[in-house]
Amino acid sequence: MMKPSKAQIQGQVALALDEDIGTGDLTASLISESERVRATLICREDAVACGRDWINAVFEALDPSAQIDWRCQDGEDLKAGQIWCVIKGSARAVLSGERTALNFAQLLASTATATRTLARHLHGTNAQLLDTRKTVPGLRLAQKYAVQCGGGSNHRLGLYDGILIKENHIRSAGSIAAALTAAQAHVGTVDLIEVEVETLDELSQALDAGARRIMLDNFSVSDMRAAVKHNQGRAKLEASGNVNAQTIREIALTGVDFISCGEITKNVSAVDLSLQFDQPDT
Repeated sequence: MMKPSKAQIQGQVALALDEDIGTGDLTASLISESERVRATLICREDAVACGRDWINAVFEALDPSAQIDWRCQDGEDLKAGQIWCVIKGSARAVLSGERTALNFAQLLASTATATRTLARHLHGTNAQLLDTRKTVPGLRLAQKYAVQCGGGSNHRLGLYDGILIKENHIRSAGSIAAALTAAQAHVGTVDLIEVEVETLDELSQALDAGARRIMLDNFSVSDMRAAVKHNQGRAKLEASGNVNAQTIREIALTGVDFISCGEITKNVSAVDLSLQFDQPDT
């Protein structure tokens, strides 16, 4: 499973801690340096666990002696009221790192949960749920890892590892055929060359130009069915636009191969988490 390296995670955490703590946590400084605590991270609603390495990195950065006992691994279901992990360490460190750890955990668990919610609607179909580049700046690899934990798959990571020819690219190139011809120079060096179409006529143009992967942008369900029929398996078809829990299964049943959805990474609703001190740990 693809995810950021340990160094990348540590870098993300360092930036987040510096943003929050700055020159020092004034409130935590009121607590004795020798005070140690036992704290439990509790999930208050059903969710998908994701973010373990980020939480570890937060508390390791602030207290190298901190110990974390994980009760649920990334990708596993969390039930409302379930303990996700137990943290033992410096009271100051846990207090200073609490918000940063929860921020990472809420973003990633929410992304994983939103993904799984949609992916469940695809059971019994041949469609595969994909993410997009609509991610939190600086945390794309983290959210794409969370998508995988939720049962989805990753589209291209960025502009550097795949070609997606969209409306403005086509206008600049002059035509779908011209844009695809230019893209052929990259065959063998990138895994993805895809063209976006907005009408059935543009679909025909893309197929005639030799496209092997085509995105159906904001097609109606009836037009998707017509596109699948017209395509006859010549290219892999990806549906995009107006994808949500109410529409995704009907879209999948048209016979498209992929369904991409930006909502799972950009419009997530934070999972309700709580970090509670149990008792002094002596």
